[in-house]
Amino acid sequence: MCDYSLHTAKSRPAKVGDRLVTRNFNTGTRGFAAPEDARTAVCVLPGTELAFEKEVRSARIGLFGLKMKTIEHTTAIFRQINKNEPRTHHDALEFPDGQIVLLTALREGQEATVLQLPARPSTLREFEDQRRAVFTG
Repeated sequence: MCDYSLHTAKSRPAKVGDRLVTRNFNTGTRGFAAPEDARTAVCVLPGTELAFEKEVRSARIGLFGLKMKTIEHTTAIFRQINKNEPRTHHDALEFPDGQIVLLTALREGQEATVLQLPARPSTLREFEDQRRAVFTG
């Protein structure tokens, strides 16, 4: 399952070695898709490690319009944030310096590879950490 705003999109789970590209799904969010099938969202579990082809670029709307930012890292761990808030984006990336950026803020067309999926949870705490936020509106 992907972020709630991608519930209407066709989706599949990520696998180790998958090549992904950031894509605007025209649902109010961005997510990952496989380059060969841009219409299918690739859903990533919290704790999944990703390597980007280049430094990551994000955009945010500021007082004077859209502002681009380069994140000087090429690896990140997929996280879900604000899980208890129903009407907000949850999918995010945590970079080695601790910076967390919403996936929907990434520029479209950036390529990443799935390096490692999270281990299967063995405790209730690990299960809760990997459980995706489920809100359908």
